[in-house]
Amino acid sequence: MSEQAGGHGLGALTHLVPDDATVRVLRDLAFDLAREAGELIVDERPDALGVADTKSSEVDVVTVMDRRSEELLRARIAAARPDDAILGEEDGASAGTSGLTWVIDPIDGTVNYLYGHPFYAVSVAVCVGDTAREGAWLPVAGAVAVPELDRTYVAGHGQGAEVVDRAGRRRPLAVSGCKRLELALVGTGFGYEADKRREQGQMLASLLPQVRDVRRAGAAAIDLCFVAEGILDAYYESGINAWDQAAGQVIATEAGALMSGMPGLPAGKTMAVASTPKIHEALRGCLFPAAR
Repeated sequence: MSEQAGGHGLGALTHLVPDDATVRVLRDLAFDLAREAGELIVDERPDALGVADTKSSEVDVVTVMDRRSEELLRARIAAARPDDAILGEEDGASAGTSGLTWVIDPIDGTVNYLYGHPFYAVSVAVCVGDTAREGAWLPVAGAVAVPELDRTYVAGHGQGAEVVDRAGRRRPLAVSGCKRLELALVGTGFGYEADKRREQGQMLASLLPQVRDVRRAGAAAIDLCFVAEGILDAYYESGINAWDQAAGQVIATEAGALMSGMPGLPAGKTMAVASTPKIHEALRGCLFPAAR
């Protein structure tokens, strides 16, 4: 994976990437973990699923299954890789000594899951660098299980990306061939705080006349996988966290996507932009007109 494909400024982290054999082991473990947690949240979903807690706002919810999924993932990682650190959406960070950090989202798209909407996923990635600092880490392996769509996406650094169905059939992933922004189908998402949504709505209003159309799935990891699969030509969003981004990033970039952030910065919480290469700079020009 090139520095450009991985995002601006991340090339300095490539020396921390493990050897190919270790990446394959990490990729396969991420795949198994994401699949197992995906089966858990489907098979053991309560009949009367309710909100267990809220986060950034009253509409940013946590369910009991978010917690159960993360507990499962943490237990499996601790058993298989006791020296690795873990960063999870619900229970925060735990220390490690190996230089590798598992970055996990037990249910990406919790509101979708709460409502029975099929676009939710389990995201599991392994990163090098400092996951506590925006732009200071690089995912080296990851998997995103989307159980309602019968798909698990998986990738390892330098080893390409695949999508696997429940029967084990594998298909390599490659981004679309879109070459013109006006013909691009673009994904995006919105935060849960009113001021952030207002800002995101203004950016969307400016972009919408310049693209084919826009989609909002409600799960950043799925949007990034859709870019990898060519279901979307591009995706952008501000406000996503490392656990939303990490697995989807390695899957998208290994499928050929370019990924970047605000001008001169890697993708991160401030902004993440992923797209097929031919439209990347044009999309960035629309999102950041002052930087032209």
